[in-house]
Amino acid sequence: MAASILDQSAVWPIILLVVFAINIVALIVIPRGRKPTAAMAWLLLIFLLPFIGILLFLLIGSVRLPKARRDEQARIDGLIRGAVDARGLRTDEPDWPRWFQRVVQQNELLTALPATDGNEASLFPDYQGSIDAMAAEIDTAQAFVHVEFFIVAWDDTTRGFFAAMERAVARGVTVRLLADYVATRRLGNCTATLAELDRIGVEWAWMLPVMPLKGKYQRPDLRNHRKIVVVDGRAAFMGSQNLIDRTYDSPKNIKRGLKWQELMTRLTGPVVTAVNAVFLSDWLIETGQDLSTIEHVPATEVARSTAPDALLCQVVPSGPGYDTENNLRLFLSLIYGATEKVILTSPYFVPDEAMVYAITTACQRGLDVQLFVSEIGDQGLVYHAQRSYYTALLEAGVKIFLYPAPFILHSKHFSIDDDIAVIGSSNMDIRSFSLNMEVSLLVRGASFVTEMRAVEQAYRDAGRELTLREWRDQPGKATFLDGLARLTSALN
Repeated sequence: MAASILDQSAVWPIILLVVFAINIVALIVIPRGRKPTAAMAWLLLIFLLPFIGILLFLLIGSVRLPKARRDEQARIDGLIRGAVDARGLRTDEPDWPRWFQRVVQQNELLTALPATDGNEASLFPDYQGSIDAMAAEIDTAQAFVHVEFFIVAWDDTTRGFFAAMERAVARGVTVRLLADYVATRRLGNCTATLAELDRIGVEWAWMLPVMPLKGKYQRPDLRNHRKIVVVDGRAAFMGSQNLIDRTYDSPKNIKRGLKWQELMTRLTGPVVTAVNAVFLSDWLIETGQDLSTIEHVPATEVARSTAPDALLCQVVPSGPGYDTENNLRLFLSLIYGATEKVILTSPYFVPDEAMVYAITTACQRGLDVQLFVSEIGDQGLVYHAQRSYYTALLEAGVKIFLYPAPFILHSKHFSIDDDIAVIGSSNMDIRSFSLNMEVSLLVRGASFVTEMRAVEQAYRDAGRELTLREWRDQPGKATFLDGLARLTSALN
């Protein structure tokens, strides 16, 4: 008995020494290159739960993809810049506001993709309608079809899309598909989906596979969240919608009656070349196959719209393969450049301090600022973290509109004044800014914004406005959970 007590007394100083060493190393390592809020969240976790905290940090502490992958993205960007310079693809109109010119320049500096004019775009707010439209476009393919989605599933909703791909393959069209490894693999019908892709002859590959035994590994929650379809390099779709039923084929969602509300856009014109370049880059990085000489249509060879309301468009890819948060910088620049109105739509709204300041400052400058979010959430932690920002936003003057249950408003877009908009795969949250590979589309054109305003009005008509008085009546238990979730959201 005495020996046992002595053994324990000898162990505790060692444990305390190890904990002290962990804390010192954490203070040195964690703040490097990390935002103060994220650093503080990690340090707090490690100080309170040192062994669990350091294990989690080693598992998910890095917000960048492996160096080899980032180097390959930089090499591809260099090739794109060379092509842009050689073909003189930049559009730079003297009548643009000077601040907007600077935003376009910033985007090209970060992504290598220039802004081009002569484009047309239309919006698809109907869930099945957008899938049917993409399938119809695939039915016109003569050379190639490129498909890239975060989630891919073969079910009753997407059956027509898969049938269109099968018909394209039968015509001799090459169909390639990229799907995120983690998001798609966890579906119950994943095996059937892959078998169907193989049966119809689609060439497919995983994005960001987590296969350590095969030498393919990175932080598991760094994901490719993009949604892209390109047909023959002349038409493209992008937006928020995944290739799956609007219940996400989830028994839990079906039990709750949840249905996803999305927004996609169809594009024609030179911008399609940029959308295709994003797919080609991802395909090259994931498979090692360079398709740029056989399935890349230069922007100079794509039909340009000469209509008076033709659009200026710029594709902005972002994610942990880049050295900076391209989408966040775009969003901040546009909000600070706005002069009249900012209307935001994001299903998962967990902004960083810079975004909160930009939005509340817009209110203080006298702008009409509105935010559309879901009344209910499908992810508890994110839902409560999002709610933690409502007080500051409402007090600043932001009008918050709640889209009604049982729908999850999953659309991701926003409009600035009367002629600038953004649509894509990126949420306005820390995950989309830092951890997910996303793609956004910057559009300048009053006709497109008018169409987006009609979509926004439909959200407004369907939902209701959340008032500051109503929000202040929330029970204390709920606000406690909101604050706790907000702390965990900074762990990136």
